[in-house]
Amino acid sequence: MALYIVVLLGIVQGAFMFLPVSSTAHLVLTQHWLIAGGADLPAPDSAEMILFDLVVHVGTLISIVVVFHRSLFRLIRDGFIGLARMTRELRPVPLTIRLALLCALSVLATGIIGITFKLFFEAVFARPGMIAGTLAITGVLLWITDRLPPRPKGLRDIRPTTAVGIGIAQGLSLIPGISRSGITIAASLLFGLKRRWAAEYSFFLAIPTILAATLVHFLELQAAGGATRLGWMEMTVGLVVAAVVGTFALMLVVRLLYRAKLRIFSWYLWLLALLVAFGVIPITH
Repeated sequence: MALYIVVLLGIVQGAFMFLPVSSTAHLVLTQHWLIAGGADLPAPDSAEMILFDLVVHVGTLISIVVVFHRSLFRLIRDGFIGLARMTRELRPVPLTIRLALLCALSVLATGIIGITFKLFFEAVFARPGMIAGTLAITGVLLWITDRLPPRPKGLRDIRPTTAVGIGIAQGLSLIPGISRSGITIAASLLFGLKRRWAAEYSFFLAIPTILAATLVHFLELQAAGGATRLGWMEMTVGLVVAAVVGTFALMLVVRLLYRAKLRIFSWYLWLLALLVAFGVIPITH
């Protein structure tokens, strides 16, 4: 891929990863638009292009670490301290360890959904017309989310059933057009979590989920022969660009979420869905 295409796709991923509008859908639609314009890049549903999409997703994980570094450091520090006290003084399981186990349960639920429906999810990459419907669904979710009354629950109130429910919701975000942040935050709020904790649980959950998905897909590509037109240079540039742009996008989303302003993205999603459905956005087959 030409370097300008790599930079463009990195910007798209970084800008839309945390905006609840599905970065995967925007990546896929951008790739179809570029191919329709004569650009030389792999098909959006090819194994190597899906791997590139996952790599730029990893770039945006750096954004999470940058924006939430204080919370992450506190969780890790308290986790080690709590684990030491638990083993030495036979204290109850500390909150940080419990949250780690709940996140693992959510990731497991996501993995089961991803493995079960893997072929279907990958097929959507080649059918942008189907993305019109999923974009519209995400818009509805955001609209409902903002209209919910204040939620009462904190992190201590998360139950295993809640973790599984959020994990299943995250699994559905493997469909291009379903926003990962949008659907996991919506699920968290529907389970009663306060907006702050819904956001932090959603974004922290992205770290093990995306890393695991990237590793699995990379191993699958290697097992299939490892043939790819994309080199380490393209992967690295895409990752760095996505990380930088994603940091600013995440700062914006956190402010909007706390103020219950996500429904402004519903109108954008519904407009984009119409443009895709009526063929205004170029689509390759």
